[in-house]
Amino acid sequence: MFHILNPDEFQTNPWKNGGGVTHEIARHAVGEGWQWRISIAEVGGDGPFSLFPGMTRILTVIDGAGIDLLSAGGVLEARLHQPVPFSGDLDVTARLVGGPVRNLNLIYDANAVEATVEVVFGPATLICAAGTVGFLCLSGAVIVSGDGLPTGAFAFGTGIDIALAADAAGLLPRRAAGPVSAARPEHARGVQPELPGRPRR
Repeated sequence: MFHILNPDEFQTNPWKNGGGVTHEIARHAVGEGWQWRISIAEVGGDGPFSLFPGMTRILTVIDGAGIDLLSAGGVLEARLHQPVPFSGDLDVTARLVGGPVRNLNLIYDANAVEATVEVVFGPATLICAAGTVGFLCLSGAVIVSGDGLPTGAFAFGTGIDIALAADAAGLLPRRAAGPVSAARPEHARGVQPELPGRPRR
């Protein structure tokens, strides 16, 4: 079974510092907190990032030139379609490169789950054998287990197949619990969700 969420179904919240907006796609709640969360952030200006103590973050720029993440340990350069992992304990200040950006953020407790984010370009066919898998359509024609996935929409579930046409691109965040085999593995690169949405078969 899988679900599809359109962008108007994401939960949108402005940042307290006024520097951006977060569109939450999914989270896995545990007690009063959560074990992992996936969201899209719109970053319109330089400024500090929130801390997520004990968590691991994977940030992937999906629109815009990029963003530099400045900390006491140096600079992490996040560029378009290049997943960048870093600790949620890290005190980071963001510096935009060439204007506003949109980022996909996967934040998770690495002591409880393993997770990855891959960028996939078509033509490609992905067979996701196990584990919780999501797919964000960035562009082009994408079919998820027989259903079309509009640009900007997010599909998630277990045991799903994803087919990308030659003009397609997307992000594949997943909670590791099994392999993802790619018919065209050279088109995938990179360093996983209880959600609302409409269930499909």
